[in-house]
Amino acid sequence: EYRVLRACVHGLSYLLDKCILPYLDAEGFGTSTLIRMFELRANLITAFVERWHPETCTFHLPFGECTITLEDIVLQLGLCYGHGFK
Repeated sequence: EYRVLRACVHGLSYLLDKCILPYLDAEGFGTSTLIRMFELRANLITAFVERWHPETCTFHLPFGECTITLEDIVLQLGLCYGHGFK
C-alpha cells in the first residue's frame, strides 16, 4: 500500500535583518529574500524520501543515482546571475 507523508508547516515567516542585505546583494542572493511562499507537494516529497540512501547521500532513481547540489539550488532560485554560475 502506498502511503503519502502528511505535510505540517510551522512558522515559514521570518524577519530579515536589514544589515545583511548589502552582503546578500553583493553575492547575488538579494532576490532570495523575496521568497515567502512555496507549495509543498507531499506525494513528491514521499517519493524522494523512499529513494534516499543515507549511506551515499544520494537518491537512487530508475536512471541512476543523483544528488542535489548548491549549484542546483542556485539555478532553481534564479540566482545564477552572479559569481561563477552562468
